[in-house]
Amino acid sequence: MTHCPYCALQCGTVLGSESGRTVVRPDEAFPVNQGGLCQKGWTAPALLGTPDRLTRPLVRGADGRLAPSTWEAALDLIAARLRDIREEHGPDAVGVFGGGGLTNEKAYQLGKFARVALGTSQIDYNGRFCMSSAAAAGTTAFGLDRGLPFPVTDLGGAEVILLAGANPAETMPPLMRHLNKARLIVIDPRRTPTAEAAALHLQPAPGTDLALALGLLHLAVVEGHADQLFLDKRTTGFDAAWRRAAAWWPERVERVTGVPVAEQREAVRMLAGAERAYVLTGRGAEQHSKGTDTVSAFINLALTLGLPGREGSGYGCLTGQGNGQGGREHGQKADQLPGYRMLTDPAARAHVAAVWGVEPEALPGPGRSAYELLDALGTDGGPRALLVFGSNPAVSAPHAARIGERLASLDLLVVADFVPSETALLADVVLPVTQWAEEEGTMTNLEGRVLRRRRLLTPPGEARSDLEVLHGLAVRLGRPAAQFPTEPREVFDELRRASRGGRADYSGISYERLDAGEALYWPCPQVPAGPGEHGAGGEGPAGEDRTPHPGTPRLFLDAFAHPDGLARFAEVEHRDSAETPDADFPLYATTGRVLAQYQSGAQTRRIPELAAAAPEMFVEVHPDTAGRHGLAEGAAARVSSARGSTVARVRLVGTLRTDTVFLPFHFAGAGRANLITNPALDPRSKMPEFKVCAVRIEPVAGARP
Repeated sequence: MTHCPYCALQCGTVLGSESGRTVVRPDEAFPVNQGGLCQKGWTAPALLGTPDRLTRPLVRGADGRLAPSTWEAALDLIAARLRDIREEHGPDAVGVFGGGGLTNEKAYQLGKFARVALGTSQIDYNGRFCMSSAAAAGTTAFGLDRGLPFPVTDLGGAEVILLAGANPAETMPPLMRHLNKARLIVIDPRRTPTAEAAALHLQPAPGTDLALALGLLHLAVVEGHADQLFLDKRTTGFDAAWRRAAAWWPERVERVTGVPVAEQREAVRMLAGAERAYVLTGRGAEQHSKGTDTVSAFINLALTLGLPGREGSGYGCLTGQGNGQGGREHGQKADQLPGYRMLTDPAARAHVAAVWGVEPEALPGPGRSAYELLDALGTDGGPRALLVFGSNPAVSAPHAARIGERLASLDLLVVADFVPSETALLADVVLPVTQWAEEEGTMTNLEGRVLRRRRLLTPPGEARSDLEVLHGLAVRLGRPAAQFPTEPREVFDELRRASRGGRADYSGISYERLDAGEALYWPCPQVPAGPGEHGAGGEGPAGEDRTPHPGTPRLFLDAFAHPDGLARFAEVEHRDSAETPDADFPLYATTGRVLAQYQSGAQTRRIPELAAAAPEMFVEVHPDTAGRHGLAEGAAARVSSARGSTVARVRLVGTLRTDTVFLPFHFAGAGRANLITNPALDPRSKMPEFKVCAVRIEPVAGARP
């Protein structure tokens, strides 16, 4: 038994072999997917045998071609180049870019490697592009960031659920099993499959979700739905937040967003009239230059109605990547240390440094965020070398042409992957690493539950685990071999010690408990043993009680995680997106996912069944908009912004807003949606504005997407 390698649901699966091939079936007992899998989950084993699987290290020769090499030669070359670059330019001349799909053990070890073996502050990961805005807003409001502070199964008892910028019917279909009893309110510029299933669909102009959230709060207050007892006893800051929302009367909101007043009122009445209700946000609300404020506004709405902190209702964020939750908790984020500790906290630095066997002052401070790091590559004062693990920024980063140029300008680019992604094909050294069914470890799903990944297969060829790669490089860079273990269980035990006492405390979780079938949600602290006790056998480090902590499936029931136990309202105000349509670029473009593809597509585009279902780049356009711009169904179109253009096949969609076009971001080459997206950053979360930019669209005679 293990878990699907894709989204943060981490659906339970059972892997086996039939007639020499790997097959998968759903784990009927796992509560998150309840025996269901999406198309990607069913076809996941096909990736294990993809014809272009990386099985040997590749090194770029003098002729510019990647050629097979030995592991010893490849690691020796990388270490020598890194030493030279650090000696000439300093430790921050080396950058590290991680991924939200790495196991907890790999994410933890990557952060430790960057700060201890390399001594660099320049580490971040692609999860910055996923839910960093929700993390910043949730931490501010509640004192703690866990995507869902309650089990997924709680959603099955809801009467009403508001989904702001989320399309789980395509992005995580098994989740719909928990949503099908509730009346759904969906906020999305598109009539997505999720919106089709909704009782109410609000269709705002791209970039105006914040104004809509302020307007919903306004109506909740003036129509008498505010939970005053909850506000008085469990929150602070309502008055300042209300002063902002008071100016967003319904007619003003309609003018800005396009959402009719009657639909605004109906949404508030549905939420307020339900005994059990939830507000959930997704990337559509978060991937903006004001994404943190937008999520904060939806949290304000939930707090006003008294939803968070009581069983059967609440606020949550639908984390996207497989280990999007655990991946940001243990140190591969630019400003964080394991256990969700902050790099700027002296006590946190001292604790983690002691676990790592280094002095606190030896740890570098916070570095650049993901886009800032990529944008600085090869520039004066920026990294001259980059190590990439579990990410494909050549496709996934905004303003992709710029990032491609920056990657090409490096003195050294090293990519560890199991397929030749678009970023790997740019690299000086490519290292073949194991994938999901070939490795042990843990993942943390969107509800904060820690899960075991189990190995079924022997890795092909000479593929090694990322932990072995980091060990080999660390030793060559002069670190003691024991400081970077290669066994996942040993790394996890160290992670437990490093996280102890932190906001994301895993110290009470062990492989033994997980293998015994316990459902363990963090925080799960180690419970100290009584006098004379030495800890329970098989439970990990000595000092644990014979009755270990049960974990925390539901947060905030008694108090929020701030010192005073109160949730904080945020004082937020609507502002325009960084870029709005004008005469040259008269339309909004927004990006997102489709059912058959995942993230940058490096994995799913290699699976024949998924490639057949979604084979090429397309752009959705309203028929009236298409008519004005000379476009026809199935024809090629060029979509251009101030940063570049992409070519896509036209799909006419009558339910789309006439001022908006939609593009999926899974495709490569000239069909990259991120050739046009805006890298404008949220000032707090550093999230790029993927969800809205100004574009024009025109036919392209004879072109193919």
